[in-house]
Amino acid sequence: MLDILLSSLGQLFTLSHLLFMVLGVLVGLVVGIIPGLGGIAGMSLLLPFLYGMEPAVALGMLMGLVAVIPTGDTFASVLLGIPGSSASQATVIDGFSLAKRGQAARALSSAFLSSMIGGIVGAVILTGFILIARPLVLSFSSSELFMLTLLGLSMVAVLSGRDLFKGLAACGLGLLVGAIGMAPATGEFRMNFGLDYLYDGLPLVVVGLGIFALPEIVDLLVKRGSIAEEPCELGEGWRAGIRNVREQRGLVARCAAIGSLIGTIPGLAGSVVDWLTYGHAVQSAKDKSEFGKGDIRGVIAPESANNACACGAMVPTLLFGVPGSGTAAVFLGGLLLLGLQPGVGMIETHLDLTYTIIWSLALANILGAALCLVLARPVASLTRVPFATLAPLITVLIMFAAFQATRSTGDLIALGAVGILGVLFKQANWSRPAFLIGFVLAPGAEGYFYQAVQFQGVNAFARPGVLIIGALILAALFIPLLRSLWIKRRQAASVGAAATARTEPPTLGGIDVVLFAALLGTAAIAWIDVADLTLIGGIMPRLAIAILAVSCLLEIARCLMHRPQWQPQAIGQQGLWLAGFFALVGAMQLLGFITAATLFCLVFLLVIARLKPWVAVIMALGVTAFLAGMAEFLTLTYPSGLVDPWLFG
Repeated sequence: MLDILLSSLGQLFTLSHLLFMVLGVLVGLVVGIIPGLGGIAGMSLLLPFLYGMEPAVALGMLMGLVAVIPTGDTFASVLLGIPGSSASQATVIDGFSLAKRGQAARALSSAFLSSMIGGIVGAVILTGFILIARPLVLSFSSSELFMLTLLGLSMVAVLSGRDLFKGLAACGLGLLVGAIGMAPATGEFRMNFGLDYLYDGLPLVVVGLGIFALPEIVDLLVKRGSIAEEPCELGEGWRAGIRNVREQRGLVARCAAIGSLIGTIPGLAGSVVDWLTYGHAVQSAKDKSEFGKGDIRGVIAPESANNACACGAMVPTLLFGVPGSGTAAVFLGGLLLLGLQPGVGMIETHLDLTYTIIWSLALANILGAALCLVLARPVASLTRVPFATLAPLITVLIMFAAFQATRSTGDLIALGAVGILGVLFKQANWSRPAFLIGFVLAPGAEGYFYQAVQFQGVNAFARPGVLIIGALILAALFIPLLRSLWIKRRQAASVGAAATARTEPPTLGGIDVVLFAALLGTAAIAWIDVADLTLIGGIMPRLAIAILAVSCLLEIARCLMHRPQWQPQAIGQQGLWLAGFFALVGAMQLLGFITAATLFCLVFLLVIARLKPWVAVIMALGVTAFLAGMAEFLTLTYPSGLVDPWLFG
C-alpha cells in the first residue's frame, strides 16, 4: 500500500502532470466565468486533446478543470446575478445581494476560500472513503434516493420563512413544470400541448437563467445605476470575506461533508446539494433575517459543498462506471479514451491512478482558489460600472448560455417566458428558490418513487435508511417551527402577551392577485391535460397540482381572514424591457443570432448607455468575435436568419 501511495505522489508532482493541471485550471476558470457553459461543455472541449496522452498527465488536466469550474462560476453568480452553472444557483441569492451593497469582494473572497476548503475536505474524505464506499453506495436503493429528494423539498419550508403557503405554491409550480415531458414510468407525454420543444421538458439551464438572471437584469435596468448600490473599499471586503470563513468554519466543515456524501449518489449532485446546504445554513442560523438580503453564510454554505460534491461524484464514476453528475459523465468518456475501465479495476489494478485523481482534485482546488483570490479584487470592480454598459453584454451572454441547452429557438422563448414568471415572483416577493427546488427535484422524485414501488412494493418505505431520512425530514420541518414558538414564548415573557399578540396584517398586492389567478388557472388547465393519464404516469403532475392549488387557496384564505393591507404594485417598466427581450428574439430569427446580437449591443450602448461611438463599436465587435468563436469551438449552429449566412458563412 505504501508503494502505491508513493507512486501516486510521484505521478502528482511530475512536471508534465503539474503543467497540464495548470492548463486545466486555466481552462476551467474561463469556462466557469462564462455563464451556462459549466463542466460538461468545458470537459467536452478537452476530450479531443486526450488521444495519445499518458493517463497520469491527461488526468491532471481533466481534474484541474473539474475542480475549478465550481469555483470560477462564482464570478457570474456574485457580480452579475447569473447562475454560473446549475451548481451555483443558491449562491446568487445572497452573493448578488452583497454585490449590490458594494461588498462584492467580500462575497467573492469568502466563496473562493470556502470552495478551496470544501474541495480539500472532499478530497480527504474521498481518500479514505474510496475503499469503503462500494458497500455503502450499493446499499442505497430507489426508496432511499426518493426520500433524499423529499429531504431536498423539505428545504422549501425553511427558505419560505413567514410566507410558507407562497413558498409551497411556488414549489408546487416548480414540480409541475418539472413534470412536463415524458413520464419515466409509462412513457406518456404530459403537458407538452402539441409543442415539439416540450416533449423532453424544459432544460434546467433555461429555467435557472430565466427565474434568476433576467429578473435581476430588468430590475437593475429600471434603477439605472451600477450593480453596487453602496460604496465599499474592495480591499476591506477582501479581508472581511476571509475572516467570515474563519468565523464560520463549523458551517464550512458541515457543508463540505454534506457535499461529499451527496456527491456519491448519482443524480443528486449539482444544484440539489447547492440548495440542501443553503437550507441547512438558514435552518441552523439563530438570526435568519439577513438571508436573501446579503448574508455571507448564504454564500459560504453552498460554495463549501460544491467543490466537495465534485470530489464525491468521483466515487460512483470510478467504482461503478456510473457518472455522479453531468461533468462526471463526460469524464467517464475521457477515462475510456485513455484506456481505463471504471469499476473494481480502478481499485485493484489502477489504485495509484485513482489516488492521483483524488489528490489532483485537492491540488487543483488550491491552485484555482488562489488564482480566483488574486483576481477577486480587480474583477469585483465591475460592480462600479454603470449597469447600462454591462446590460447588453450580459443579455447576449444569457441568451447564448440558454441556447446551448437544446440549441433550439425554443430555448430563447422559454427563457423569456420563465423570465416573466421570475419578474412577477421578484416583485411580489415570492420564493424563486422554492420554485427552482421543485423543478430540479421533480424528475428524480418521480423516477425513484416508481422504481421503489415497482421493485420493492410496500416494503420500500419500511427500510432503515428510509426511516432515518424520514426522521431528518421531520426534523427539518418541525425544528424551525418549535424554535419560532420558543422565541415567541420568550418574547411574551419579557414584554407581555398583549404586546406580542399584535401582529401586522399580511400585505396583498396587485401582482399577488395576478399570480393567484394565473397559478389557479394553470392548475386547472394542467388537471384537464393529465386527466386521461394512468395512475403511475400522472401521479407527479397530480401531486404538484394539488400542492399548487391548495397552497394558493390557503394563502388567499389567510389573507382574507386577517384583512390584508393593500400594496400598490406595478411592472410597467419591467414589462417594457421584457417586451424588448422578445423583440430581440424575433430579430435573431429574422436577421440571424450573431447579427442581431451585434446590432442590439451597438444600438443599446450608443442610445441608452451613451458611450462614445468608438467604444460602442469595439464592444459590439467583441460580442461578434465571442459568438463566432464559441460557434467554432462548440460546433454551434445559431439561428441563421437572412444576414448571418452572408456575413459568417
